[in-house]
Amino acid sequence: MKPLAFVALFSAIAFGAVAVFAAPGERSLDHRDDLTAEERERVAGVLALPEDFTRAEAFERWPGGGGTSRKLINRDAFSHPLETLDFEQEQLFRVGNGIFRKLWVSSPASTEASDGLGPLFNARSCQRCHLKDGRGHPPREGETAISMFLRLSIPPQDEAQRHLIETGQAGVIPDPVYGGQLQNFAVPGHLAEGQMTITYEELPVELNGGEAVSLRKPVYGIADLGYGPTHPELMVSPRVANQVIGLGLLEAIHEGDILAQSDPDDADGDGISGRPNWVRDDVTGELVLGRFGWKAGNPNVRQQSAHAFAGDIGISTNLTPYHAGECTEAQTACHAAPTGVQAALGDVEAPDTVLDLVTFYAETLAPPARRDLEEPEVLRGKSLFHASGCAACHTPKYVTRRDAPIEGTSFQLIWPYSDLLLHDMGEGLADGRPEWRASGREWRTAPLWGIGLTETVNGHTFFLHDGRARNLLEAILWHGGEAQAARDAVVAMTPEERDDLLAFIGSL
Repeated sequence: MKPLAFVALFSAIAFGAVAVFAAPGERSLDHRDDLTAEERERVAGVLALPEDFTRAEAFERWPGGGGTSRKLINRDAFSHPLETLDFEQEQLFRVGNGIFRKLWVSSPASTEASDGLGPLFNARSCQRCHLKDGRGHPPREGETAISMFLRLSIPPQDEAQRHLIETGQAGVIPDPVYGGQLQNFAVPGHLAEGQMTITYEELPVELNGGEAVSLRKPVYGIADLGYGPTHPELMVSPRVANQVIGLGLLEAIHEGDILAQSDPDDADGDGISGRPNWVRDDVTGELVLGRFGWKAGNPNVRQQSAHAFAGDIGISTNLTPYHAGECTEAQTACHAAPTGVQAALGDVEAPDTVLDLVTFYAETLAPPARRDLEEPEVLRGKSLFHASGCAACHTPKYVTRRDAPIEGTSFQLIWPYSDLLLHDMGEGLADGRPEWRASGREWRTAPLWGIGLTETVNGHTFFLHDGRARNLLEAILWHGGEAQAARDAVVAMTPEERDDLLAFIGSL
């Protein structure tokens, strides 16, 4: 179905058949200033939770609305543009893809358009971390980590640093020598900062029905430190690269739709107390809603991309104008290294044109269509997903803003399965490292769209922020804190019910 036909069908049927979705828990949309009163009523009906689990909901097959990719499901399933893009936008997408895949080289180099790498870095391209635009993984035995790294910070050490954190001028206090991220590669003539080490302890979990599962609990360290000891109070947080699909659609969700789900004091007594993360906008300097990253530490795709250029590849942009990447003042050789700045193109290594193209590419990667959503086991699993409380955080669907910046992302019914809020996930998943307003036990609810295609696209089934879970069931069993009741409900299911639940999640 063509995008325009889909939009017309969505308007004619979904908005004209509100009664199909009439259900308890209908969301209030009084905050939706982009909609008329009539539209707010209809959208609220569309977003109501389902009561009938004997069939799929209307348009549930299309997670990205009219932009959903209808392409063949294979290793490239995450790499297609939104189908709502026009011809000129598709050309921008293709050029952005080229930059996303480009290998940067150290300066000086004969290929001037590609130099500026490092001096310290984690990967030579965006694609190296987000392989096939998908999910990273922990390093295998004998492998150097590429799509996973360690975030670093320390507690505030004095009143000045406490003031920076309390007023939102800074999200973390970086290690004075190693900065905010451990770079495990370096260009010739420089030392890498160190290598992440991981050891695992197996933890047995017994499930109803006589099944048993072994979870692996990771312990992290740093070997081969290149610049002396770390701060004695160093906090580390492992992060695997997230999949990149649907980011522009998440950006197009109305802020009020996210904030309306926040219940920091658990006023309704359901045990769920999601909170927004408030982070600094690098352009305006204001505190705004965080949406992206494992702790919702960035407000938009452009800022997330600029920080990745600086921290992961060592490339400066106008948002992060640091030619030495994330090198600290203590790493003097970094600051003396040649840069990739070309005077004819501006004062940074990746000028706005480059950053804009990469941002647009990341914003317009399409979620793939659902599979098997009418299969009986998938429908039973969907019912269990709702009954066990998973949907309390993994909000199934939204209708995006009418005034979204990218026309192809506006007024779309999307199914990301996330509230984009922070939740206390318990001590088992805690990294002990605060970030902006997120505590050391809180994580943003990860969107689930595309999760069932991880093995197809990336050749593995490692999940959670550090890839400790080797499959979807292990990922569920690591849930604690606000998700403890939902996790316990899964433990109490019969083996057949757990299979149905996993079939549903695998269909997303």
